[in-house]
Amino acid sequence: MALLLSRIAMIHIFLILFLTFSDNYGFLRGIKSLGINYGQVGNNLPQPENVLDLLISLKLTKARIYDTNPQILTAFSNSNVELIVTVENQMLAVLTDPQQALQWVSTHIKPYFPATRITGIAVGNEVFTDDDTTLLAYLVPAVVNIHSALAQLGLDRYIQVSTPNSLAVLAESFPPSAGTFKTEVSGVMSQFLHFLSNTKSPFWINAYPYFAYKDKPDDIPLDYVLFKPNSGMVDPYTKLHYDNMLYAQVDAVIFAIARMGFNEIEVRVSETGWPSKGDSDEVGATIENAAAYNKNILRRQLNSEGTPLRPNMRLEVYLFALFNEDLKPGPTSERNYGLFQPDCTMAYNVGLSALSSPSTPSASISLTSSATKDTNTESLAYCRMFVYLLTFQVFIRRAY
Repeated sequence: MALLLSRIAMIHIFLILFLTFSDNYGFLRGIKSLGINYGQVGNNLPQPENVLDLLISLKLTKARIYDTNPQILTAFSNSNVELIVTVENQMLAVLTDPQQALQWVSTHIKPYFPATRITGIAVGNEVFTDDDTTLLAYLVPAVVNIHSALAQLGLDRYIQVSTPNSLAVLAESFPPSAGTFKTEVSGVMSQFLHFLSNTKSPFWINAYPYFAYKDKPDDIPLDYVLFKPNSGMVDPYTKLHYDNMLYAQVDAVIFAIARMGFNEIEVRVSETGWPSKGDSDEVGATIENAAAYNKNILRRQLNSEGTPLRPNMRLEVYLFALFNEDLKPGPTSERNYGLFQPDCTMAYNVGLSALSSPSTPSASISLTSSATKDTNTESLAYCRMFVYLLTFQVFIRRAY
């Protein structure tokens, strides 16, 4: 009897370890640092309620929208999806008035929070490099006033305020240790970084290795920008090794921020992606490359990776974009960044596995990449076999 109890205890301990292992390696969880950009520049996109169903099926719990669409804010209430909302660039001048900022927050945020999990407000988008240079003078006052309005309403503890920036804000980005902001934005940038430091808010960067490759396909190895196996590059000053361009771009931003005297500000990727289709002069815009880029980001996110400069800080990444948006202006690529078509079918396979049913085409989708799923499934099978054999041994052997 003592031997029987001992072996039952062994099974119990193993099951606890197995469940812990499963949770840590993705069997029972999604990717906590991955988000998606949900654009709405299309005339054939699904209703917000259907978009929420898609995100839930994908196990995605973070999304960013480019406005404060009340339909989306209402549809996403009482869900576990965290939302970053956006103040449009044309509103910045108005929000330099503190009372207008308070009115904006009272109208666009307070009625929906906390039922809708608004965790961030993007004040403008790529303001530092916008063609309308007058916007830059409005940015910091608008950011400060929005944050102050949140504080007045007791929401500043829950909602961060920042602004997404184009990589073009850098004067130098290669090697990463040479990262430097353009001199023409340095004055406002210093004020903005002071705000981020004081409020412990992140610096958001829109980083697209695709653009660098498209402009210089003969000089930049495709495998390096697609996260495929390659020799990479070593920063000659830090001696850090980079096997992909995205991490190098992020670290260049970190160095640029440090040159301004700030070392603790977290850098997050507010947009990154790859188009699946482009015009004849848009080199590299193919389904194969788009699938490879996004699939490999998913795999890196599964490993909770940081950059070489900050290896222990998980890099938060928001993919661009959820859908192909047919009304976006510009070259063909602009309308083909989506992981999904407007009917919620996959634009291409990035390693998402779906269990379809006639009523819900994307009923159950896991974010685990195909390669990782194969490994996980194999590991799970071995674990189950071990439990079975151990249990079998317990009950067929006689007590001595």
